[in-house]
Amino acid sequence: MEKAKVYFTKEITPESLIRMYETVGKKLEGKVAVKMHSGEKGNQNYLRPEFVKDIVQHVNGTVVECNTAYEGARNSTEKHRELIKEHEWEKYFPFDLLDAEGPDMELNIPNGKVLKKNYVGKNLKNYDSMLVLSHFKGHAMGGYGGALKQLSIGCASSKGKTLIHTAGVTDDQTKLFENLPEQDRFLEAMADAAFSVVDYFKGNIIYINVMKNISVDCDCDGNASAPCMQDIGVLVSLDPIAIDQACLDLVYHSDDPGKEKLIQRIESLHGVHTVEAANELGFGTREYELISID
Repeated sequence: MEKAKVYFTKEITPESLIRMYETVGKKLEGKVAVKMHSGEKGNQNYLRPEFVKDIVQHVNGTVVECNTAYEGARNSTEKHRELIKEHEWEKYFPFDLLDAEGPDMELNIPNGKVLKKNYVGKNLKNYDSMLVLSHFKGHAMGGYGGALKQLSIGCASSKGKTLIHTAGVTDDQTKLFENLPEQDRFLEAMADAAFSVVDYFKGNIIYINVMKNISVDCDCDGNASAPCMQDIGVLVSLDPIAIDQACLDLVYHSDDPGKEKLIQRIESLHGVHTVEAANELGFGTREYELISID
């Protein structure tokens, strides 16, 4: 497989998101889903609606999200919708809670290493293409969060999230934390689930990773740590594996001393294995060319 192209800018503005989208040389057609993280109640680091409104409107998109599988303000449709209003996600553009109502849509993963199926919100069927707009940061279970996490955990319904987190053992939320698997199995399940969404959209996906407010914690943490690094920039690619690998490399090659906290989080949870497992599945490549547009 030839190297993927990953474009990079140090400029982190609403305007730069549009510029990066235009740079990648592909136009999303039909009804466009913009996959984002709605931010747990109390989290201070997530990407705000006002920051992304221009790019969402530019692609004529609908921001989409799913309920969680853990206690908090987003684990039921009723509570999640209240938080969506509180965070003003519907102020500038349409917002679709994909699994607000069942039944979930099942995606098959015939070549999955851990999972043979994935459950996503049924409303995913209403979209023709997707912009995966990810906030790159650390994560308390995956080591880091980027495009691959948005594709997998992010697009999965509550039932699907439980299946991924337990590496296929159960889809019963009430039994999630008593069935947590060996770490690499969980990361491989994430890669399997990510593949299922990529396969569903048949290449009609663009990935943007925003490296700002870089904390060791995910936007799903209501008491997240403050950012440990200076902002780095915005990346765009047609390859979810390459863009995450590029983000990881930018962290490791940074001269910011705060990177050590994030690297410790990533390595303590073997976060790079998600990229490794995805690479083995073959829906992208870790080999990339980083192209600055500054």
